[in-house]
Amino acid sequence: MTSKSKLQWIRVLDPEELPKDRVKTVVAGHMSLAMTHFEGKYSALDSACPHQGGPLGEGSIENGLLRCPWHGWDFHPCTGKPPGGYDDGVATYPVEVRDDGVYVGLEVEKPHVRTVTDVMAETMVNWGVNVVFGMVGHSNLGLADALRRQEAQGKLTYIGIRHEGAAAFAASAYAKLTGRPAACLGIAGPGSTNLLTGLWDAKVDRAPILALSGQVDTQVLGPGAFQEVDLSAAFSAVAEFSQTVLHTSRHAELMNLAIKNAILKRDVSHLIFPDEVQTLPAAENAKAGAPAGRLAARAISPCGEALGEAVKLLRKAKRPVIIVGHGARFSMKAITELAEQFNIPVVTTFKGKGLISDTHPLGCGVLGRSGTPIASWFMNEADVLLVLGASFSNHTGITPKKPIIQVDFEAMALGKFHPVTVPIWGEIGVVVDLLKERMAGKMNSEDQSPEVAARWQLWRTEKASRLQDDRGNGLNSASVFDAMNRHVPDNAVIAVDVGNNTYSFGRYFECTAQSVLMSGYLGAIGFGYPAAMGAWAAAPDRPIFAVTGDGGFGQYAMELTTAVKYGMPIKHVLLNNSELGKISKEQRAGEWDVWQTSLHNPNFAQFAENCGALGIRVTDRSELEEAFKRLVEHAGPAMLEVVTDVELI
Repeated sequence: MTSKSKLQWIRVLDPEELPKDRVKTVVAGHMSLAMTHFEGKYSALDSACPHQGGPLGEGSIENGLLRCPWHGWDFHPCTGKPPGGYDDGVATYPVEVRDDGVYVGLEVEKPHVRTVTDVMAETMVNWGVNVVFGMVGHSNLGLADALRRQEAQGKLTYIGIRHEGAAAFAASAYAKLTGRPAACLGIAGPGSTNLLTGLWDAKVDRAPILALSGQVDTQVLGPGAFQEVDLSAAFSAVAEFSQTVLHTSRHAELMNLAIKNAILKRDVSHLIFPDEVQTLPAAENAKAGAPAGRLAARAISPCGEALGEAVKLLRKAKRPVIIVGHGARFSMKAITELAEQFNIPVVTTFKGKGLISDTHPLGCGVLGRSGTPIASWFMNEADVLLVLGASFSNHTGITPKKPIIQVDFEAMALGKFHPVTVPIWGEIGVVVDLLKERMAGKMNSEDQSPEVAARWQLWRTEKASRLQDDRGNGLNSASVFDAMNRHVPDNAVIAVDVGNNTYSFGRYFECTAQSVLMSGYLGAIGFGYPAAMGAWAAAPDRPIFAVTGDGGFGQYAMELTTAVKYGMPIKHVLLNNSELGKISKEQRAGEWDVWQTSLHNPNFAQFAENCGALGIRVTDRSELEEAFKRLVEHAGPAMLEVVTDVELI
């Protein structure tokens, strides 16, 4: 029993709140207590059963004894002692019944002792990783408390999601938009394995990301324990860097290495935190890590010989075309200047959509399956292709039949699928600046900008003709994105999902200065809405839009409540055709029967209202303008559900 000297008295019950012969859990400071009312007396016991930590406050008083709800061990409701003379009782604390309620006397809490996870969280923040998406649970509580302390100091933003898969997607989108890593957090076992899809999305799209996993105690690793999964093995393929944090680790250095790997390799880093390690006291005067002196300049200059070959090829070209991929997104100022200097048309991959405005005199839109006939026409008419930061996926369809100059920061990406004429290893911005310098006044290419304008006119005429398509089964996609073109602000970030909605977005929406996020190489359905949350965390001052189908949104629909909780003003355009339409299309193309692609959906607009957001439902084209206006003007999270025809994409 605690001495009554130097106690703080904390009110834990209202008068008459606890009936006779009952027990209740109360929280006093940071302590959970089992309060009993037995034989006319209030008593306070430590709520944790000494055997497995069972919550005695959730037990019951039976035959004069307090029974643990987990395994049935008994304790006296007032003394905390077990019957039979055993010595495994629970501590009790002084109680006073006053006029205004029941008070418990506890020793004044000792100041927090800095832990190894405090040091690691401080290191993480010093490196600029100051946004964490995750779910707090029993095997990451010590780490979570360290993150909480950073948030309390205003150094970190924590966003609690409803599913760890959404956390990884959000962190991936954050990195794609900014080039900087965010973190995602899960517990041992299923919480961490739920992160894997989003981490693969980041990995294949070369986005830096930090995954933080709780784990069971080290003493039960191996023999098997509740929620134990071999996380080192589970993450071995996806993580470029994965390490377990041990008692003997150099904790700040481990976090330094994790983040350095993520940034420099543009890949996944992963740290595993066994439960008991998380609360180990840090060494006295332990210093947090920081990036100073750890990162060299990354402006990789190309080989002079390769650059000379590229210059020679471009000087001879009459109809060169620039193809820009996602990897060039932070070098667009230099690329646009190069294009303007020599009137070179610029097409993008789908992942690169929006990197050059569709209203720019040299912008030709998206190449490939999700693109426009403009881009493919210019590629096919080109005599040299300058490919910058593109992956050469079959979805894009960059032809190998033309002379190709390929520039990439990753040497293994050069000529990955077939030989290219001139592979150049270097940072794209550096290479483009050198090309501008060497090419000045020395190109004989044609001015293709009049052809760009003519081709756009042809395509816009075709798009306008599709606006009237109507089979009576919902709106056509062309009309949805035609309206969206008029209402989405130029500075918006648009996160798109996977499916027919995405193909239609690629064809019909014309970017001005918007940033577009997508699950590129992985093509993971469900990416869209969590990615919009990540975009909001990265750029809260920009308008944030999500474009999804009903299939994709259904996978993470409850994240709408996350947006409401944190006041994320995400504008969601949901195309509802009650079908996995892209899969139906592929089944038909493969001469299979259409099977198991239909969906049973709620009224999504009403669902949004139930979650606390604005919900708007459109079933007729005449309603689109007013609906988009309401969507954009609403101050908080909002959804525009459009009932669409699965065939009119």
